[in-house]
Amino acid sequence: MGLVAKRVADKRVLKLTRAFLNAGVMEGGLVSPTEEGTPQGGPLSPLLSNLMLDVLDKKLEKRGHRFVRYADDCNIYVRSQKAGERVLAGIEKFLEKRLKLKVNKAKSAVAKPSVRKFLGFSFTSGPGPRRRIAPQAIARFKARVRELTRRTGGRSLAQVAKELSVYLVGWRGYFGFCQTPSVLRALDEWIRRRLRAIAWKQWKRGPARFAELRRCGVGRDRAAQTAGSPHGPWRLAASPALTIALPTHFLGSLGLTSVAASRSA
Repeated sequence: MGLVAKRVADKRVLKLTRAFLNAGVMEGGLVSPTEEGTPQGGPLSPLLSNLMLDVLDKKLEKRGHRFVRYADDCNIYVRSQKAGERVLAGIEKFLEKRLKLKVNKAKSAVAKPSVRKFLGFSFTSGPGPRRRIAPQAIARFKARVRELTRRTGGRSLAQVAKELSVYLVGWRGYFGFCQTPSVLRALDEWIRRRLRAIAWKQWKRGPARFAELRRCGVGRDRAAQTAGSPHGPWRLAASPALTIALPTHFLGSLGLTSVAASRSA
């Protein structure tokens, strides 16, 4: 509150800020008092973290470090492992002694930029590093897509594509900033395969599957061989027959969004 008061003279704003900090949190239907910090995900957290850590920014600038910070997440870039260890130790001491903040030891480390992540992004290794989507972010993306493309629930392929695209548009708007388009194209192919697996599951049995493949332009021999295959939906979703029957442009006509397309498209 002292740092806020240095920048804000309006007593109404100061009163409102203090009320936020003292509001407590809801746990199991009961309100518990707030002893320290701000509620997780609250709108006050980014504001106050910037006020608190502005002192850190100025210290890093004074030392000539290259760094990037968003709220309480910060990466500092130095030239060697030894320098990194020295800077980390100094910054931890500064935060704990000067700002009375507790450093999360589990999330703090000295490592190459290609190993660490920042706001869902990382960098490729080698000369000319490029922004890439962090593996953890891709894992979360795939987990969410799996939820949205379950093969049960009685939804039509068009319904699944429409619901999925709502998520894909937002995800692409953020992660489309990456500089590794091959990763996005691979994700597109993986998504289309999941949708083809849904269609195969919905066609249910051999005769119906054969009829659907023929209706979609698949040759008689290929349709018969695929419809009689003992393999499961996921494997057959990558087969030539399913690719012919449900091509990319058809899935696009159902409203499926491409994550590899440019954000202006």
